[in-house]
Amino acid sequence: MEELIINYTPTGMVPMKSDNPHVPLSVQEIIEDVHQAYEVGITLVHLHARHPQTFEPDFRLEVYGPILEGVRRHCPDLVCGVSLSGRNFNEFKKRSEPLQLYPDLASLTLSSLNFSRQASVNAPEMVQELLHAIYAHGAQPELEVFDLGMMNYAHYLIRKGWLKQPLYFNLLFGNIASMQPRFSHLAAVVEELPAGAWYAFAGIGDSQLPVHLMAIASGAGIRVGLEDNLYFDVRRKQLASNLDLLRRVHQLAAMAERPVMTSVTFGEAGFYNTHRVKSIRHEHAN
Repeated sequence: MEELIINYTPTGMVPMKSDNPHVPLSVQEIIEDVHQAYEVGITLVHLHARHPQTFEPDFRLEVYGPILEGVRRHCPDLVCGVSLSGRNFNEFKKRSEPLQLYPDLASLTLSSLNFSRQASVNAPEMVQELLHAIYAHGAQPELEVFDLGMMNYAHYLIRKGWLKQPLYFNLLFGNIASMQPRFSHLAAVVEELPAGAWYAFAGIGDSQLPVHLMAIASGAGIRVGLEDNLYFDVRRKQLASNLDLLRRVHQLAAMAERPVMTSVTFGEAGFYNTHRVKSIRHEHAN
């Protein structure tokens, strides 16, 4: 069976301790959480930084830097991504600041959209500017697609010669204003993927488990973590931890006999930052 990509999303921009006490928010909590997940088995991590006092989303190097440094110290070959989201910051300078840390991936939502209580604004010029900046820093875009229009925009960027292989997509289902966890929606967006693209399914809220089951069965990868879903059960009786959700994915993968893709396999397919490839290979050689 096809190896399973696991994209680990421990924090996100929205959850607070009042929503779920297990969500890692401080620098040390995030580092420890990712290290534990790395030991269980993940392919890549999608990191968000939080302000050290307010725990609101933060873009600053002095917050993101220690997170990335700590994760790389404990998980030296892990593919690490950062968020360039426009939900809280609209200025290019703020959104692009984490790129100065030379992450492997940087998220790029391909159009604007509404969430249940907030908009994510991504003007065409902003998307293009961020894309060029991602490549200029040796990283790859972590392409986020919530509807077919966003997938069409990916094809537009490819035709322009601005978006290049290798390509990795997060296909997100369950947001109120976006694709839903239905076979018709999954089939339609997968059918439109560019040839050779790598991809994972994400289920928001109650959609997470059904989407994971469909991903396992269809050969897709999986995005998992408290960023997308705070509960272990659909009835919302049991708050989840990140490791609860991750271990369930491993159980499903084992039942389907789908081995988890290692970070090295994914990274060496072109998803390590070009500035750190040599150092990673040197570490493995020793």
